[in-house]
Amino acid sequence: MDVPFTRAGVAGLGLIGGSLALALRQAGLSVTGYDIDTATVRAANTADIAASTTPDALFDTDILFIALYPDATIDFVRTHAARIKQGGLVVDCCGIKTRVVEALTTVAAENGFTFIGGHPMAGSEFGGFGAARADLFAGASFLLTPPDPQMPQLAPLETLLRRIGCVPNVTDPAHHDRMIAFTSQLPHALACAYVLSSSCPGHAGFSAGSYRDVSRVAHINPTLWAELFLENRDAFCAEMDEMIDHLQTLRNAAAADNRKSLEDLLKKARKRKELDNLQQR
Repeated sequence: MDVPFTRAGVAGLGLIGGSLALALRQAGLSVTGYDIDTATVRAANTADIAASTTPDALFDTDILFIALYPDATIDFVRTHAARIKQGGLVVDCCGIKTRVVEALTTVAAENGFTFIGGHPMAGSEFGGFGAARADLFAGASFLLTPPDPQMPQLAPLETLLRRIGCVPNVTDPAHHDRMIAFTSQLPHALACAYVLSSSCPGHAGFSAGSYRDVSRVAHINPTLWAELFLENRDAFCAEMDEMIDHLQTLRNAAAADNRKSLEDLLKKARKRKELDNLQQR
């Protein structure tokens, strides 16, 4: 598969940006990286990424990935818009899309480059360049929210993403944010609420796979996730309200010693999950 770009830049070399840089380098691109942390830059340079604590070299690349927090992504692109390569492509990696896309589509049009919203559906409970790996995106969906699904810049981007192992999926920002509230933000909130239980400190010896699976993503970046929850608060709160309703229904059936209601609720959930499993095959 031919790679449609030769030079790529990555702003932010944490888990996602670092993994992108490694994957792009492995795909044969010349990769320039930027991060404000000197230790991260040293580690990236050791991994054959031409990294720096200044962003200057990013602006002559064919494609520029921004792997920063949402507010920082908007600020970075606005600050450096006039320096970004004319005709170049900028793709963000933020976990929310509506606000970022609305802000940066206009900036791109005014400054002669193209912006496409992106969100790689891959990650880990661990962060930083030390956790980055080139195969992080293998088989992972990479959500794209282009301003026009027919725009010519989309196909080369999809080709590049497939080259690094991703499965490109095009959606719109509003639908993205609604679904991410359910698939990503709600599970993180649930994991945090779960480990805040007064029973959590005494779980050793009483826990196995269920505890591990539910609690895993409570190993969370508080600054990033607070920003993501707030930026998508309408959809996030709607999902939280529905989850609370379901928990309350289960709790009420147990409190009322209503075995039939409990079994009916659990059967309904099992059927939903079985159907989900079939659809994922």
